[in-house]
Amino acid sequence: MTTARRRVITAAFCGVLLLAGCATPVRPGAGATPPESWSGRLSLRVDSEPVQTFAALFDLRGTPERGTLTLTTPIGSTLAELQWSPGEAWLKNGSETRRYSSVDALIQAATGAAIPVDALFSWLGGRDDTVTGWRPDLTQWSTGKLQAVRESPLPRSDLRIVFERS
Repeated sequence: MTTARRRVITAAFCGVLLLAGCATPVRPGAGATPPESWSGRLSLRVDSEPVQTFAALFDLRGTPERGTLTLTTPIGSTLAELQWSPGEAWLKNGSETRRYSSVDALIQAATGAAIPVDALFSWLGGRDDTVTGWRPDLTQWSTGKLQAVRESPLPRSDLRIVFERS
């Protein structure tokens, strides 16, 4: 896999990380979580060999179970679109679309590491969920900033997000 392609796929993880456009709404009901929406900037550094870095604007909509993520350049060009629902996930990069059995499988394939999608939504919502291997820093959450560092398993990853909730 080329370095450029790996960076775009890594970007898609953010995703999910951050993981386009419009999510399929979750119907309110007993136990249903209403869809959420965030936009802003994100950066990711993965201390792999070689070190990988990525930065993009993002638009994230939905829930950990069903959602969409669009990653764009500062001038508005789409880098990648990610969409997921129970049992399937898609990564669209230009004219290429890749399908996975879940958003977790997509992230694992894209980055080589498991990313806590449920926790990411919690962190964006200001909840300090504990995830093994991850250390979230929500001390600046009220000003629209968060950081999460994955210390294990290696490689170490540093995710920084500046966001607005829609």
